[in-house]
Amino acid sequence: MPKGCPVPQSPASQPAPLREHVAASVRRYLSDLDGCVSGDLHQVVLREMEIPLFIEALNYCSGNQSRAAELLGIHRATLRKKLREYGIS
Repeated sequence: MPKGCPVPQSPASQPAPLREHVAASVRRYLSDLDGCVSGDLHQVVLREMEIPLFIEALNYCSGNQSRAAELLGIHRATLRKKLREYGIS
């Protein structure tokens, strides 16, 4: 880890604001469905979170996939697979 970077925290100890934003977005999404739930909510939320996460990580790392994968804490091959899956170039 680069010198001067904050030490990563476990998910349970992460600051609440991001979690609260996600929860509020999920509540709005469910409300908008008006009872017409399709049964794939987990996949929908995962996809909708991963796409901007990957794009922003790549932007932050000036398009360098190896650095973006390291930032995300995933293997570069996993990032590349997900980028192909989501059609992100």
